[in-house]
Amino acid sequence: MCADTAAHPAATYLIRPAEVADSQTLVSFTIAEALDAERRSLIRTDVQRGVAGAFLTPPKVRYWVVESQGALVGSCSIVTEWSNFRGGDYWWIQSLYIVPEHRGTGLVDIMLRHLVQEAKAGGALDLRLYGFNTNARALRAYQRFGFRESPYLILTKSLVGE
Repeated sequence: MCADTAAHPAATYLIRPAEVADSQTLVSFTIAEALDAERRSLIRTDVQRGVAGAFLTPPKVRYWVVESQGALVGSCSIVTEWSNFRGGDYWWIQSLYIVPEHRGTGLVDIMLRHLVQEAKAGGALDLRLYGFNTNARALRAYQRFGFRESPYLILTKSLVGE
């Protein structure tokens, strides 16, 4: 757990590992994040299955939630990728969401510092992320924190509906 105070009036943030009881909030945050970042509407049942999978088959994904005054105000998650080049795991930030009322408070930096600490403690080689290319606000926040473009281009081939 990590407690931190930010610029939000009277805000104290507590970051803790997510629990199954947080699942419906994580589903709602995931749906809101996709709409904010990509203008993409997700199917709630798909997201419910995705979030539930994190708790059924650890360590597929790890979630953390952020509490402020008894309410969940943010969440983040990571997935790992094994590197046969370097003999260790890369930690990928899969999601990071902050409710609108707590944006601009420094909470994103608090969350990223927490992920860096967790990744170092877990022996990760790198902390990586991919951001939606039109989500300029998020990309600026990550770059301000020290993330830089990598020499790799991410390519994708959808296997759903083929």
